[in-house]
Order: sequence, then C-alpha cells, then structure tokens
Amino acid sequence: MKSMRIHVLFLFSLLSTIPHYSYASVNDFCVADLKGPDSPSGYNCKPVSAVTADDFVYSGLVAGDTNNTFKAALTSAFVTDFPAVNGLGVSAARLDIAKGGSIPMHTHPGATELLIMVEGEITAGFMTPFALYSKTLKPGDVFVFPQGQLHFQVNSGKKKATAFLAFSSANPGAQLLDLLLFGNALSSDIVAQTTFLDIDQVKKLKARFGGKNLSKHMSM
Repeated sequence: MKSMRIHVLFLFSLLSTIPHYSYASVNDFCVADLKGPDSPSGYNCKPVSAVTADDFVYSGLVAGDTNNTFKAALTSAFVTDFPAVNGLGVSAARLDIAKGGSIPMHTHPGATELLIMVEGEITAGFMTPFALYSKTLKPGDVFVFPQGQLHFQVNSGKKKATAFLAFSSANPGAQLLDLLLFGNALSSDIVAQTTFLDIDQVKKLKARFGGKNLSKHMSM
C-alpha cells in the first residue's frame, strides 16, 4: 500500500508539471471573449452561462471575392471569426481561386495546414532546403503542408477551383513572401541587390504591393 501511495503521489506531481497551453485544455471548451486581450493561451473564456448552441456554429464559409491581384480569396473561420475554436488547436477556411489565380509563396508559423479539394484543379506544394514536394490535385484529394514550410497553391485548371482548409491552430497566422519582399519600406536598391531582380521590376512590384522607397537607384 505504501508503494502504491508513492506511485500515486509521483503521478500527481508529474501531471502538475505539465504546462496548460490553453484555457480550453482545463475546461471542456472556452468560447473566446473577443473583447479581452489575446495571449499564448488564447482569449479569456466567455461566461458559460452566456454560451449557447449558436456559438458552436459558423455559417460564414461562403465563396470569397477573387477580383484582386492574386485572383484568389481566403474566407476564414479562425478564432476571431469563430470564437468557439479558442484554445482547441483547430480552425478552418475556404479557398477560392479563379482561373489563372494563385496563392503565392507563404508560411504559417503557427500551424500545419490540410487542403481538401472540392472543385477544379490546384497544383500545390511545399519546399524545404533539400527538396520540393508538389502535386496537381483534383476533387477528393487531400494535401498536407507541414507547419512553417514555405508553400503555394496555383489554379492549374480551366475553371474556378475551390478547396477547404483545416489548420492545427485557432489562429495560424500567415507570412506572404511577396508582401514581405515588396510591401515594405526597404529601399529598392537593397531589395534588388538581395533578390537579384532588376531594379525596375522591384519598383513595379513595390508599387503593386504597397511598398515605399521606389525612387532609389542602384549604383553600379
């Protein structure tokens, strides 16, 4: 009996050292109170007495407007759209890409992404320092992008393409390479020198993506 008590005490002491990553991990759920601050553990919980079945339903995954630079639209069901996913380590989105459109190179620092094809054709892939993994996807196909990997989606078909996305985070975040490179205030000279692009092309891309310092000229 003494040995059993020691084992039980050891187990409780071990469990007590495991960090709590979210409010939802210590409760059945934690519908976000978006009026409060966000934190690594997620948002504070909405009072349970104020939670209803409607909080667990999101009806916003409708087709987005693809009339933009990328000819693509991402309609999200992240925690700020769908507070019920707060702390649960999951979220979703709808991806619509018009003919000739694409989602440029980007990463999700906080989540793995799962793409589920619904309509049309998308060529998708990700790359590491050592390899490229790319595939042309048709309805019913599923592709996974590991967390943090640089990846892309291109409509390679002859009509609109639609897919649903799932993420392993309530707020996956995104860093688009085009916006990082050309939507900043870094001088066009430096961007051209570090990307090996022509200075005029850099200025064109900066103007397209809202960057500044277009008037700089590279000295040779």
